[in-house]
Amino acid sequence: MRRLYTLLLYLALPFVVPSMAARSWREGAGLRGWRQRFGFGAFHEGGGIWIHAASVGEVQAAAILIDALRAQRATEKITLSCQTATGLARARALLPGIELRYVPYDLPGSVRRAFTRLRPRLLIVMETELWPNLLAAAARAGVPVLLASARVSERSCRLYRRLPGLLRAGLKSQVWVGAQSATDAQRFCRIGVAAERVSVTGNVKFDRATPADIKQRGDALRERYAAGRPTWVAGSTQEGEEPILFAAHQKLLATLPRALLIVAPRYPQRVDAVIAAVNAAGLSCARRSRPLPSEPYSVLVLDTLGELMEFYAAADVAFVGGSLVAVGGHNLLEPAALGLPVLSGPHQFNSPDIARILLESGALVTVQDAAELAQTLGRLLADPQERTRRGTAAQLAIEANRGALARLLGLIEVIDATAAMPPAWAPQPAEGRTQ
Repeated sequence: MRRLYTLLLYLALPFVVPSMAARSWREGAGLRGWRQRFGFGAFHEGGGIWIHAASVGEVQAAAILIDALRAQRATEKITLSCQTATGLARARALLPGIELRYVPYDLPGSVRRAFTRLRPRLLIVMETELWPNLLAAAARAGVPVLLASARVSERSCRLYRRLPGLLRAGLKSQVWVGAQSATDAQRFCRIGVAAERVSVTGNVKFDRATPADIKQRGDALRERYAAGRPTWVAGSTQEGEEPILFAAHQKLLATLPRALLIVAPRYPQRVDAVIAAVNAAGLSCARRSRPLPSEPYSVLVLDTLGELMEFYAAADVAFVGGSLVAVGGHNLLEPAALGLPVLSGPHQFNSPDIARILLESGALVTVQDAAELAQTLGRLLADPQERTRRGTAAQLAIEANRGALARLLGLIEVIDATAAMPPAWAPQPAEGRTQ
């Protein structure tokens, strides 16, 4: 089954490469690092940790773990790989000094070259990235793999079970799982990971520390862009979602004419499309990267990277995108950690446990459409006591669910102590000596 999967990848390559190149160009990265997608790059001496995080959301989680590893193991070489240019850009901002690479395509030659050059002693994969040839290459090289803060949907679990030859060999080797929930742990066992190597560590995103000066930075942005105005932020919005948000804002303006919507599209290359949607909705617009217009504006578009948390800190209410369309929702914890009431659409399947925890605590409100969103915003923006109650509930829920980072660090210690065999490039003991 893995051979068939590989054949299909090779057949798709002539179509995938131009598409990925075009996307990289739109994201402002050009063709930098493209050789890394085929496993090329500088050679390492070996013994470090390779961490893979697909894009921005996984990078945020990886950064929490990497900061802790740097504090514990100052001399350890850490390399972070990503799939997207936006992921790498976010990693540069969060993790100065870390070596960054594009992850290789999941082709046998590409992943083999990457392992030969990086020569890691441990591969850590964040959340949901299960690549058959990457896992097989790790098994052949004797490199243990930790699936950290890992989750797998029931749909994916059923698919992997119907195609047992795709992942089972790679998962049977030195693969450990730090699952987000007991349900995720059971699913990983069902698809072939040995039960003794699966544990529930929780979601490391709960352990993200809020910057000490975030309130001051938020206050400064509020003074510049929204002084005295009821303000809500729509973060990480996706295609098809902004027209719904702008329709809700139009309704909100009927009762709160000075209300401001700050919209942050998930992908910066979509900024022009978002501005076109603002104009189509008949709303006035300003852009973060440009001087403020002289006339009043009702929407501020963030066309910069890495500032969403600061703008959440400047707001009264947060809406988290990717949830009014069937993308699955983005990071609910970032605004919740700032003590904001959080709104979301009904599509929350990317992080169902986080959504459940925040819903049960009273921190999260789910809305179905523009009318319900406008109604909920109007109620919250008019009631500071309800905003405070929901924001406090959000912070308490996060505090109650911390601890995944410590459990992951403990699991890494276990892997270091019990890995079945050293990587192929590890120094071998002299004849007659024990390891």
